Amino acid sequence: MADKLKVRLSAACQDKIRAHAVETYPRECCGALLGKDESGVETAEQSREILEVMPLENRREDSPRNRFEVSARDVIDVERTADRRGLQVVGWYHSHPDHPAKPSQYDRERAWPWYSYIIVSVRKRVATEMKSWRLLDDRGDYAEEEIEVVKE
Repeated sequence: MADKLKVRLSAACQDKIRAHAVETYPRECCGALLGKDESGVETAEQSREILEVMPLENRREDSPRNRFEVSARDVIDVERTADRRGLQVVGWYHSHPDHPAKPSQYDRERAWPWYSYIIVSVRKRVATEMKSWRLLDDRGDYAEEEIEVVKE
């Protein structure tokens, strides 16, 4: 994996993720990141652009405060939406109510390499830090991705 990982998203996409996290607090929110992977197109860095976010329902019933779940139907719908719009599913986002924006062991066990995972920390109904992570190919750890918020 390249040393420099970058995710670009608009301020509107960032605001939508933050708003979803606050709206669902104290439950975890979750959603999909649609965009284009631009790794190696113009530079050696691994980068992607997030053009849309799709909020999803957290279907976890037993512990939605510290876990999230999406259904197979949700994933199919997200893939079809991305395809219709000429985009890719480049990642997923979720919130960590009253915890840091860092992947948990549970997150790592369920993540897939290549995808970006944006996590936003929400503390007392205020969205605070937002970070993006990419699971390494050996699945042993994550690499943090730089988030670049672009003005529209």
